[in-house]
Amino acid sequence: MLKGKTVVIGVCGGIAAYKVCSLVSMLKKAEADVHVVMTKNATQFVAPLTFETLSGNRVVSDTFDRNFTWEVEHVSLAKKADLFVIAPCTANVMAKFACGIADDFLTTTLLAATCPVLIAPAMNTNMYFAAATVKNRETLQNRGCFFVDAQSGRLACGDNGKGRLAEPEEIFEKINEILNPKADFEGKTVLITAGATREPIDPVRFISNRSSGKMGMALCSAVKRRGGKVILVAGCTSVPPCDYDELISAETTREMYDAVMGNLEKCDIVIKAAAPSDYSVTFSDQKIKSKSLTVELKKNPDIAEAVGKVKGNKKLVIFCAETQNLKANARKKLACKNADMVVANDVTVSGAGFDVDTNIATLITKDREYDCPKMSKKELADVILDEICKL
Repeated sequence: MLKGKTVVIGVCGGIAAYKVCSLVSMLKKAEADVHVVMTKNATQFVAPLTFETLSGNRVVSDTFDRNFTWEVEHVSLAKKADLFVIAPCTANVMAKFACGIADDFLTTTLLAATCPVLIAPAMNTNMYFAAATVKNRETLQNRGCFFVDAQSGRLACGDNGKGRLAEPEEIFEKINEILNPKADFEGKTVLITAGATREPIDPVRFISNRSSGKMGMALCSAVKRRGGKVILVAGCTSVPPCDYDELISAETTREMYDAVMGNLEKCDIVIKAAAPSDYSVTFSDQKIKSKSLTVELKKNPDIAEAVGKVKGNKKLVIFCAETQNLKANARKKLACKNADMVVANDVTVSGAGFDVDTNIATLITKDREYDCPKMSKKELADVILDEICKL
């Protein structure tokens, strides 16, 4: 399953290091090229020779080890990695990575890596829930790092609670998921809207909203990764459009409406992740200089509603940003737009909503709902696609 893939495993100093031996064995059986990097503390729990025997590659733990080829080893290892896994990841190494500290071979290699990073934490339960650890995890999630959550149970220190390293099988499955993404959107064309629209008041002013387009771009990347074709209708975004087969720029809601309706026949699925302005403004072709300003608002066309009326067998997924009565408002929107699923989030909650890298959402269909805890928008994009496949 992993032939041709290079996996670098960073082993930190915790009793759970012994579990990683099984993980390395699984990866080798899946034909991955496995390289193990250990902190000096980790070598007190498992001998480097064990990992060398299991991986078939030399283990490095000393930045100044002279027993290597001429290459700058931490850089060359970082370059060849398709995935960097930290297991077990201690609170100390998580904090270093979050702050960009590189004071040993593991953290130096990690900081030089440009590949995806998967973190499997293991620590005392009080350390796990400490404010500093929670903040460091949030920082790393915002940067796009993947996590395999710790398990609950009896810990080596004698406490009971969350902090046990996930089982090797679970970590292996997550590695396989990252390196061998699903191809369940192969042959599908997905039209995705992203970002905010702007409605001009005069040549220098406009009304808009806080949508950044980050969720829409994450969905584009996920669809492409899973074999689909993407038609991206992009409004104004704080991140550049990416991972699309066709890009259509739309500044106003009317332009976005025309782009969506004009390309509807090409697609199998429509995901309305954009935040189009509900109203437009009577436009002045000259800059308004009066001491007071009164604008007349006109209702814009409802893009989701228009798609819902003519979608036929196409799947329509909409987003619902609310500040109160989240699920009730979302279910009402699901029905009146004739959508197949609504992704609802309360934008007043920290870590959810506009112009942040994380989200907290509830996915609602006609017959079920699924609460998603706080996660990166990259992770949420895959959850949304998983649910679309069930529609």
